[in-house]
Amino acid sequence: MAEDRPEADPVTAPLLAEIERLQTELMQAKWTIAEREARADIDPLLDILNRRGFDRELARAVAYVGRYGTQAALVFIDLDGFKAVNDRHGHAAGDELLKTVARQLTARVRASDVVARFGGDEFAVLLWNLDQAQANAKARELEEAIAAVLVSEGRFGASAGVVPLTGKETPAAIVDAADKAMYVRKRERRGS
Repeated sequence: MAEDRPEADPVTAPLLAEIERLQTELMQAKWTIAEREARADIDPLLDILNRRGFDRELARAVAYVGRYGTQAALVFIDLDGFKAVNDRHGHAAGDELLKTVARQLTARVRASDVVARFGGDEFAVLLWNLDQAQANAKARELEEAIAAVLVSEGRFGASAGVVPLTGKETPAAIVDAADKAMYVRKRERRGS
């Protein structure tokens, strides 16, 4: 059914044209806002989730695990030796290294898993449907993949802490526990 419009006369024609122009402009603005809101959760350098996006996914995961009793784990990864790359070769080289690490991580997890840059040289990986032993094995695999990245400094790698989700803890408590587990792993890897 055609929309009823008043007859265009010399007075209303310019007003109708202006309304149409404003409606088009409003639609474009809404599309731009929606696009920017979607990108607000993405790390602009690495094209993976940022901390904000990851926090949202972790909260969903905690709720899901609590409700359905599924298994999930958080792997918290800190790069070892990254500062030396930035210091010796500059931030552009550091950025390229971060991109390589992000590719290594995303290539080694399933599409249902979540990879995010938590901040700086820290990454978080949310693994679904793995028990503690499987999550620990996956964390070691991710450490090995990162250690295989060639850098001229010679000592580059990652330490990964693993915490299972039970659905009873808060997202902040999970991140804190995973961060502590990562530091335990870092000490293990250094042999201290």
